[in-house]
Amino acid sequence: MPFPITTSLNPKPIPEDVGNTFGAYFTDHMFLMDYKQGLGWYNHRIVPFGPLSLHPSCAAIQYGQSIFDGFKAYRCDDDVIRLFRPLDHIERINKSTARLCMPAVDPQSVLAAMVQLVDLDRRWVPRQKGTALYVRETMIGTEGLMGVRPASEYTFMIFLSPVGSYYAEGANPVSILVSDKHVRAARGGIGAAKAAANYGASLLASEEAKSMGYTQVLWLDSTERRFLEEVGTMNVMLRIGNEIITPPLSDSILAGVTRMTALALLREWGLQVSERPIDINDVMTGIGNGTIEEIWGVGTAAVVSPIGQLTYRGQTLEVGARRIGKVTARLHAAITSLHTQPGKDPYGWRVDVI
Repeated sequence: MPFPITTSLNPKPIPEDVGNTFGAYFTDHMFLMDYKQGLGWYNHRIVPFGPLSLHPSCAAIQYGQSIFDGFKAYRCDDDVIRLFRPLDHIERINKSTARLCMPAVDPQSVLAAMVQLVDLDRRWVPRQKGTALYVRETMIGTEGLMGVRPASEYTFMIFLSPVGSYYAEGANPVSILVSDKHVRAARGGIGAAKAAANYGASLLASEEAKSMGYTQVLWLDSTERRFLEEVGTMNVMLRIGNEIITPPLSDSILAGVTRMTALALLREWGLQVSERPIDINDVMTGIGNGTIEEIWGVGTAAVVSPIGQLTYRGQTLEVGARRIGKVTARLHAAITSLHTQPGKDPYGWRVDVI
């Protein structure tokens, strides 16, 4: 059954420069639903996009009960709008709710809300190559409280933003600073959840890297400051000969849906894929002697981002002569094709908005 809609009385003009932005614009409507302990989720509705009214002492503000997830909707070459792996993102948000003592959502109900909302604001789905409509789900604890405990009231929302490339470099190789001073997340913590706190923890190192001319930070583990974890807001992969290696998932590494997509494709292509720890010292040695020919990040926002330069403890090395490697290029082409090409979906990853 469709959710009730209050349509915007002041629809906004569609921006013309979406391809050069990421998150600068928001569509006309958003989906909201509320939760109360003992009642469950209720008051599902689509309303005009706008501010929320929150208690100053709500759990999201005071104790960090705030999570989110996001994926993209694409206007495909046959003009059909398709969501890419939405159920996997809903499953991941439920894993985040479990870690932060928040209520799970019903996947089919949330998927129905996504489809209805994207359909309502379909004029916002951009047509230019390399663009998409970002679908952001967010849950916050809204109960006002002072004692440290899980909230008994929550709001879940979905809103939309037309976007271009996440990085200014687009699909070109980026420069990365390896940080052994700051960590993104600690073992035993909430690094595997899509929690707002993880992103707040990353800001200082990211800003320091950008002030030095780097695009992002390569994060190392919190215990030994030795093993690769993530790069910026992405999972990281590299190639040594014919072997593709990525760090194994842990409670300090987010299980990326694009990571899942890339691993499935790489294995389907018959490549050797390993999920094992990667020592940063071995990485620098491998880049230096040419055995590591490609390093790249994978994530929803940037999709596949090649790394062309790595700096660690004052040593700067170029990866693959700062050219996009063959596996990186093939992955980027294959995943973006799955996003936008019409026809059969052999993996069952896409949901049509009709």
